[in-house]
Amino acid sequence: MTPEQKIKHMILARYADLYDCAPRVPESVTADNIDALYTDVYGNDDGSIWDAINEVRCGEVETKLPCEWSRHYESKAVASRYFDGSWVGWTYWYGGGKHGEPEAVDWMDVAYALSVTEEEKTVVVRTFAKAA
Repeated sequence: MTPEQKIKHMILARYADLYDCAPRVPESVTADNIDALYTDVYGNDDGSIWDAINEVRCGEVETKLPCEWSRHYESKAVASRYFDGSWVGWTYWYGGGKHGEPEAVDWMDVAYALSVTEEEKTVVVRTFAKAA
């Protein structure tokens, strides 16, 4: 699957979780049928799919990678882990003031695959206070 298709699959899965509509999102989602499934749900929905879209759009983690920017919105690079363990990244647009509409900025079609290295680190945190 392409990064865009993986995002669509994550949105459909979140939508099924939120609204208990698993029959509309089958278990056997593939690269061949994900676009049609997404278009079907997106086109025949009462608007509730936007909850799932916005939850996924925010991402799981901020990657701190360089990303696109605009003078009208703030942005940051975010990522989510796909069901198979791979990672997908995109630019999360937000802000824009009273009349801003950052969710209207295309983000799925410019998503990208990420390679991720994880390592555990032990951190010591000290908190000090004056003794009486």
